[in-house]
Amino acid sequence: MSRKHLIAIPALAALSALVATLPATAQMTTPIGDGPSASPPFGRPRIEINPRPVYRRCASRYVIQYRPSGPVLFPEKYCWWQRW
Repeated sequence: MSRKHLIAIPALAALSALVATLPATAQMTTPIGDGPSASPPFGRPRIEINPRPVYRRCASRYVIQYRPSGPVLFPEKYCWWQRW
């Protein structure tokens, strides 16, 4: 291994260990007096999603496909989703 590899590998390992510990320490820092029993004076914001009904629309037609045995009339169908 080259000298660069011997320096880069431990440096990357130390950096990844440092990054892995950052979120854990950030979650542990809370002001004194806040605990699991402390809750906000109001509930969590509620998001309501009311999608319009979705249904499937289809269009069909016949096309001629050329086969080794000769031209064949073949049905084709194209479908898509559409809201009301």
